[in-house]
Amino acid sequence: MIALKKTATALIAAATLGATALPGLAQDTLRIGWTTSDGAQDPYAIAARAIAAELEDRLPGKFAVQMFPNNQLGDEKQMLEGLQYGTLDVGIITNAAIANVDPAFQLNDMPFLFADEAQAHEVLDGEVGQELLAKLSDKGMVGLGFAEGGFRNMINNKRPVTTPADVEGVKFRTMQSPVFIGMFSSLGGNPTPMAWSETFTAAQQGTIDGLEIPLAVIFANKYPEVTDYLSLTKHTYSALGIIVSQRSLSKLSDDERMAFAGAVSDAIASQREQVAQNSADLITKLEEAGMEVNEIENPAAFREKVLPVYDEFKPQIGEALFDKALAAVQN
Repeated sequence: MIALKKTATALIAAATLGATALPGLAQDTLRIGWTTSDGAQDPYAIAARAIAAELEDRLPGKFAVQMFPNNQLGDEKQMLEGLQYGTLDVGIITNAAIANVDPAFQLNDMPFLFADEAQAHEVLDGEVGQELLAKLSDKGMVGLGFAEGGFRNMINNKRPVTTPADVEGVKFRTMQSPVFIGMFSSLGGNPTPMAWSETFTAAQQGTIDGLEIPLAVIFANKYPEVTDYLSLTKHTYSALGIIVSQRSLSKLSDDERMAFAGAVSDAIASQREQVAQNSADLITKLEEAGMEVNEIENPAAFREKVLPVYDEFKPQIGEALFDKALAAVQN
């Protein structure tokens, strides 16, 4: 049972800030949005389906869930605005986009921070993760936890990446995030910030040489069709924030809010399990689709090259929070 349940009461209480509860008023429609595909192995889509299933289990008949994948509600910036205004009820949002709302979330995107998924779960479900999520409570949103996108890896059409030198001069699409831009700059690459909706066409047309995304997103969004090399750099753990509109939660009773938080908690646990089960098969499928797959030779060499990124962003994240996270991953 993941640790965020221990603080569910505090998080749900935050949903009442600035809004008047409407007891007994059923919210028939629940809109869930995300930017990637609705494929069976897409981690965002898995999270959305798990949330819908758990809500139906805990609050049967309460919601008519509507799914909006593939940028149907705009990019993640627009979806975050929708969550603040209450035009979107639940968003499954990439961490880097949340960091544009509060820079402390840049912590999760620090390159080579987490050794493996288990360590990431421990930190994100614990005190560090809860401190991050609480920062959304004065912004019209409630953060209920982090689902799993998987570790991000580099794909490109130039060459396999086995050492930091292989990144030099390669034009990688990055999210519109200063952390990712800094990471690729420190490795000698040519970072190119670009909206996700434009990225496939840019790779297809050669506007960019490659990009960096988790295995499931590579497969679900058909990137073997437009890129040749997959390098298992595992440079950043992709945390997917499950964010709910305060306005949406304010329409629920206290018991319903608690049930909602519990449903999301269980959905995150099951989503992580499914993503982990899929990952082993995905490499084989990507190879069968024509991608050349390689491991990196020395992760420590990459980590050393990106240390300036830690120094640059520590003040923005907050030194106390940053040090708390570093202590957690070094235990």
